[in-house]
This record gives sequence, C-alpha cells and structure tokens, in this order.
Amino acid sequence: MTCDAGGTGQQEHDSNEKAAAMASYTPAQQEAIDCLDEPLQIIACAGSGKTQVISQRIAAILAQPGVEPRNVIAFTFTEKAAAELKDRILGIVAAERGEIVGMAEMYIGTMHGYCLDLLQRLVPETFKFSVLSDITARLLVDRNSKKSGLTTCPTLPRATQSHLKRYQNSSLFLQAMSVLREDVVDDAQVPEGVAASFHSYMKLLYNHASFDYTEMIHLAVQFLEADPDEDENAAVVQKHVRDDIRYVVVDEYQDVNPLQERLIEGLVRHGANLCVVGDDDQTIYQWRGSQVSNIVTFAERHDGVRRVTLADNFRSSPGIVELGRSIAERVPDGERLPKRMVSAESQEWQRGDLLALSFDDAEGEAAWICDRIEEMRGVPFRDTPDAEPRGLSWSDCSVLFRSVAKDADPLVAELKRRGIPYVVKGLNRLFDTPEVEAVVGIFRFMVQEISAGELRTLWQNAELLPEGYDWPAALDVLEQGRAFEQGGRFGVYNIQRVYLDFLEKLTLREETVPGPEGRGELVYYQLGKFSQVISDFEQIYFTTEPAEKYQSFVSWLTHQAPGYYAESNADVGYAAPDAVTLSTVHQAKGMQWPVVFVPCLRKNRFPSQRHGGLGLFHVLPQEAVEDPDRYRGTVEDETRLFYVAVTRAQKYLNLTYSPGRTTRYRNRSPFFDHCSDQRWVSTRPSTRPLPDRLPAVPRRETPQLTFSFSELKYLFECPYSFKLRFLYGFNPPLHEALGYGKGLHDALAEVHKRAIAGELLDASDAEDLVERHLHTPFAYPELRATLSAAAIKAIRRYFATHGEEIPQTEHSEKQVQVHVAPGITVDGRIDLIRRLDTDELSIVDFKSTDRAQAEEVTRDQLHVYAVGYGELTGENADLVEVLNLDEAGQTTREEIEDSLLTNVHNKIWEAGEALRANDLPRLNSWCDQCDRCDFVALCRDKPASRSRR
Repeated sequence: MTCDAGGTGQQEHDSNEKAAAMASYTPAQQEAIDCLDEPLQIIACAGSGKTQVISQRIAAILAQPGVEPRNVIAFTFTEKAAAELKDRILGIVAAERGEIVGMAEMYIGTMHGYCLDLLQRLVPETFKFSVLSDITARLLVDRNSKKSGLTTCPTLPRATQSHLKRYQNSSLFLQAMSVLREDVVDDAQVPEGVAASFHSYMKLLYNHASFDYTEMIHLAVQFLEADPDEDENAAVVQKHVRDDIRYVVVDEYQDVNPLQERLIEGLVRHGANLCVVGDDDQTIYQWRGSQVSNIVTFAERHDGVRRVTLADNFRSSPGIVELGRSIAERVPDGERLPKRMVSAESQEWQRGDLLALSFDDAEGEAAWICDRIEEMRGVPFRDTPDAEPRGLSWSDCSVLFRSVAKDADPLVAELKRRGIPYVVKGLNRLFDTPEVEAVVGIFRFMVQEISAGELRTLWQNAELLPEGYDWPAALDVLEQGRAFEQGGRFGVYNIQRVYLDFLEKLTLREETVPGPEGRGELVYYQLGKFSQVISDFEQIYFTTEPAEKYQSFVSWLTHQAPGYYAESNADVGYAAPDAVTLSTVHQAKGMQWPVVFVPCLRKNRFPSQRHGGLGLFHVLPQEAVEDPDRYRGTVEDETRLFYVAVTRAQKYLNLTYSPGRTTRYRNRSPFFDHCSDQRWVSTRPSTRPLPDRLPAVPRRETPQLTFSFSELKYLFECPYSFKLRFLYGFNPPLHEALGYGKGLHDALAEVHKRAIAGELLDASDAEDLVERHLHTPFAYPELRATLSAAAIKAIRRYFATHGEEIPQTEHSEKQVQVHVAPGITVDGRIDLIRRLDTDELSIVDFKSTDRAQAEEVTRDQLHVYAVGYGELTGENADLVEVLNLDEAGQTTREEIEDSLLTNVHNKIWEAGEALRANDLPRLNSWCDQCDRCDFVALCRDKPASRSRR
C-alpha cells in the first residue's frame, strides 16, 4: 500500500489528495477500519499510517445508519494532531459521501480541551474560568507563594530543607499538586501539611476563576462519577454522556495517566464503543504520570477486545526501521507487547545513510554536524515513492537532544558562526538569542539596570537596527514608559504596548531587518515568541504597581524565565521558517524529517541518570503513589525515548558522541554502542560522493490551523495582521476591561440554555447572573465596580427589551464549523439561534463596546455564521441579527442573501488558499482598519493626516 506515515511532520500531504489517492490498505489496516462495534486496541508501530486508519475508521462509523457526528469523540495528544485528524476525516467524508451535516458537533481534540468544552457548555459556574498554561500557573504560584501553599508546603524529614521555596521549587510544587489529583494516591499517606497546601492551591485556583490543565479533567471526572440525584451538574453531564456518546477513540493511549483513564471509563460507562490506539514502545511521558501498563494490560481489563497490530512502517528506510526495531527489543518482553515492525520501503536505504560517529570534543561534534547539514543541502529527496525529487533544504534537518537546555550550546555557537538558520522548537533557549537579549535590554534600561548606550550596543550587536532608524524616538518611548511616579492606571504601564511602540519607533519591520534574505522571517519568529512571554507575565502581574511590575518583570526574565521555558513545548505561532530545527526528543514526538541528528550520546545523559536534589518523593512519600518508579524514570523509559528519536528519521540518521566536560559524562552511551554494532550503521562516513545537487526547495506545508470566527475576520480584513497574530504569534496588549463582553455573553448564554430546558429567568436574576459570570481580572477596583454595574444594567435592559422572545430560543452558544480549505478549519459558537414570531429563524450575535470584542461585525462575518449553521444542520437560517447590549447600541437585522452566502463561501475558500500559499500581504494603504489594529506599528508608518486626528 502507498499510505503515508501518520505523523504530523513536514511531509504531510494535502488531506484531500490523500483521501482520493487512498486505493488500498494493508490487511491489518483494513481489519482495524472494519472493526466498528467491538472494543478495539490498535497497536501502531512508528510510521504505520495510524492517522489515516483512524480517519477512515471514523468515516466508516459516520456512514452507519443512525450515527451522527455528535456521537463520536476522538482524543489526540496535541492540538496539532487533532487538526490533522479532523482535516483527514473531512477529506475522506467529502470524497466518499459529500458533506455530512453536524460535523462541528464531533469532538476531535485533547482530553483537556474536551473537558473544558464539556464544563463550559453544561456547567454555568465554570463559564468564566480561564485556563492557565504551565508557565502562567507557575507565575501565579510564585506571585502568591504563601497563599498558594507553596512556601508552607513541608518536605519529608529526609529532605535537605523543611519547606518548599518560592521560584526554586514552584515547578516541583505544581507537579505534586497534579499528582494528588491525577494518580491513584493513598490519602492516609499524604502528610497533613501537604494536604493543607493542596487545599490552599485549589482555593487560589477557584478564587482566580482559573483551571490548570489537571483541574479541567479532574472536575469533569468528579461530575462523571458523582451521584446524579445529589448533584444537578452531575445529572446534566451524565445525561449528555448517556444520550449522545456512542464511540470513543483514544490516540496515544500509552501516555494516558490514571485520571485520564477515569475520564475514559466515565465516557464509555453507558455502553459506548472504545477504541484505543498507541504503541507501548513510544511511552515517553511516564515522568508525567502516564502508565505503560494501561496499553499493555488493556485486553485483560476489557471483555472481547480485538487487537490489531499495524507493523508496516511507511516513513523510514529499511535501515532505520531495522535499527529502531532492535532498540525497541532491548525492553524486556514482559514490559512490552509482542510485535515486529517491518519496512514498507517507502525510502531507499544506502550504505552511509546511517552513521554513528565519535569525536574528541563537543566542538568537533558540532562542526561535523554543521558540515553534514551544509552537505545535505540540495541532495535529491523524494517525499514519497511516487513524488518528484527535490533538493533538501535547511528545514529538512532536525537535531534532537535529550536536553536542549543542557547540551545544545556548542552546536548553537557553530550554527551562528556559519550563518546556518535555525529555530528552537517551543520557547526553549529563547533568552540565549541575541535578538531577545536586545529586547530584554529594553526593560533592563527602563528599571535603570543598563544605560542608553549599553542598550544601543545590544541592538547593534544583535543587528536589529534598520537603515534610517530613529534611536531618540525609540528611547523616548522607554523614558515615558518608566515615568512611574505619574501614578497612571494599570493599563497605562502596559508592557506589551511599550514593546510594540518601541519597535514602531525603530521602524523595525519584517522587510527592514538587516541581514540576508529570509532573516526578517526568523527575527519576527523570535520577536513573536517574546510577545508571548510578555503576555504570560502580564496575565498574572498586570495589576501590580507599575514600578514593582517592571522590576519584577526584569528580575523574572533574568533569573526565572529561562528555567521556566527550558523544556517548553509551546510553539506560539504557525510560522515554519526554512531553518534547521533544534528540539528535545519529547517535543519531536509525532514529527519526522528526512535528515535527523541525535548528538551527545553520552552515558548518564542519554540514557539519563537519575539526579539528586529535591524531588517529588521529598514532598509525597513514595508509598502514597502506585508505581512510583515511573516518576523517576527507568532505563526502559529512556530506551523507549531513544526509539522515538531514531524513528523520526526518514532516510538520513546521524548518531554522534563526544565526551562531556565532567567525569560523569565522559563515556559513550550504551545506546550509541548498540547502534554502532548494527549492520545497517556505518562508523565512518561513506567515501561515495553524494548525488548531484538540485535547487534547495523547503517543503512548505499548510499549517494545520483551527481558529475562531472572530479570528477569521483578520484574514478577511487584513491578511498581514493575521500573519502577525497567528503565524508569528504576536499578542495584543491586555486591556483593563477584558472580560466584560465575555461576561455578558456568558450570562445570556445561561439565560437561554435554561430557557431551552424550560426554566425562564427574569430581570430579578440579573445580579446573580453577573456575580456568577463577570470576571474582569485586569480592571482596577473602581473600573471593576463600574463594569459590574454596567453589566447588571445591560442584563436588565435585555430582559426588558427581549424578555418575551427568550422562550423562542432554539439554540444557545451553538458549536458551528466551516471547513475553509484543506488544513484550515474555522470553529466557533453562534451566540443565539431563535425562532421569531414570523416563524423565521434568526442567527443572533451579541455585541458590546468592550475593547476586547470585535469592534464591528461585518456583513461577511454574519454570513459566515450562516454558512456554519448551514453546514451544521443542512438548513438555511432566514435572518442575521446583531443585538448591541450597550444602552445606546444599535441593533441590526437583515435577510440572509443567497448571493452573499455564495460570495462568502468563495471568499472563505480564497482566504484559505492565500493562507496555504503564505500569501498574506499588507493592505494597499492606510484605512480605518489600520486605525484599530494593535499591530499596525509592525506594518507601516502612520500618515501625517491620521496623526492630526
């Protein structure tokens, strides 16, 4: 068969082309696809096409009589994998059956995302909750070190300190707080002080109306397991599960932890079919609590399980497949499922493709890696057996480290010296780049840590000063920004605004970045990442006194942030520069590259040695946790991780060793020695010349994008603004009134959801609704009181004006989806769908003047909602309405026009094609949209005529 590998790497084809080209499956793949109503366990070896198999199986499920998309849940490990799976399913369904209505109601995504969606659809008390990332959770705990329970959390007597410390131990504290909810814990063994800290932490979370990743699942599981007769919310959640869920698919099942296993059990308790997909050989998150025993013992814990093994590897050459299989077989038989991965020979193996080389020192190792990268550029490569060859480029090469933070320095230095473009996956090592060192200097200057001359030197050394730049004007932004004694509101001292204003005054634009062609893209990629860093900090510190806020920001950037982001997996934008990727092996899961390097194969580094210092079992006794060894890491865990590293390569694999600087890391890794002994691997580079070069052509793949209806307007109105937001990851400045509009929407959502259930609220409920839903975390006290009063008034006014129409509600916060183009999907919720007295069906969008909401709803955007409703139900609405919730706001109502629907369909498709082609230009000239744009400073100069307004 010609099916591609199931990863989410650069090689992925257009999903519709894949669906059309899929002529046949292997017998094992077909067996998995056809098994629809038995408990199914799919063991998917690396590169075995599992994504296509899952997609085809779900398409087959949807083809069954009486099955609707809302009956299906598919869990993936990452949002990127979810976007790809969703796109493949849509492509297959469209090719086989045309469009199916209701696809928006099929959940495909992470378990965290599902639980958040479940809660915020069915449990009104959670509507206002926001989600903390790993970074913002740690910032919250550090800022509230005593209130969170961090510094009152005791350690066990054998520890070197009696309590956990701010900054130093906040990550360990959060791990312990997660383990107490995620794992099977003997509460009797948990020390009283730790239990008290846990209660403090949970209280802090709920007081801040915030979920960490664990709590979303934890709360959903509580509702799934509670007695529905005693808990109204549990009754609603369980009724939904019982009535609607018939098929559950869990990908990457080997990485499920005990709490997630309870979630799965709760979802299939009423008879839903369960299919789990995974590979025990790729269990790499046991240090986060996942249990390889879940997948190994699955068939023993469920009756009548059909087990299918997908053994054919369509990704890699026979040499890489055989090497990977030999590594997997190092894990003892009792700890892995029996299987034998085989090559489908999608790539040709030639002597010299797989190398295991030793070097005298890290600098020599780094120099050879750079030599090899340069040598590979232009080498002919076929992405699939039937594809035309292209010349490899920088982005076809990846260097996978056990720890980028600890081992990448020599290579980074050599890449910089040679001018080889590179990116570090996630936010790891962001603070080591000269560009970000210069940006950090902005804020060091503002707190008088460095002089103006030193700041300018940083920007000169980073080569970030464009031709004709106005340094005095840029410096004036910082001087005004640090005038803290003026005592302005929180919003006046906005870190993100200072950052964007400084770049504006320098006229540092993508095309004005000094250096060779393409450098502007790389620099903006880094600047967008730093914008996310600012947002992370301001989410927690926005309302701190200005001088203290900036001083805390600089201190955090200097001392804590590099460690916070050291192994960060979060890519903030969708940009894919033509550059070598540096990544940890964990971050590379699900990816693949034609050329892979795995350096620094030293004993005690890879496999990693257990380190000393304060750890989880200095907070919780190991007796309190089932199978505590998985949190420490074992040789078998490291073997599985190395297997993942090796099987990321399609054709060229380079394993290298050089002795470390300390005695602990002087010797070769046993993994390196194992590979050196394999017949597919050469221990000296081949003397055979590489084939004639072709022009280097990077594989520019469509980013798998899912964005909201309100975000689509940026693609419509200004493609370059969309690029800055989503491809580079720039964040707009936080606004003090953020949350006001959402609070109104959530309050009205509860009103209409209750009306659908037969319970009518009225104006007397306004204060309770606002108390329950309004959350304005960035407002100063006087503004918060003003916003609360305004919200109560708006809700009462809504009841007075529209109260008689509330019983006519058909849907509230209805999930809709528009498939823009292959790889690109728009998801959203329609605020209200109601039946008018005229028997017309109206799509209603609520608006307020909240700065955080879209300032203007265009006719195009309203018709996009209509398109989404049509794809959801197969029916057309009659009207679109905008109900302005402000006192003097204008309500608009207009008919849906067939011609506009057609035009919007075309416009959506054209926007998707432009995005796929990375054709995201600026508007031709300054206009009203530019006046409202948060990122116009990164785009163009403001005309003098506009400045005088």
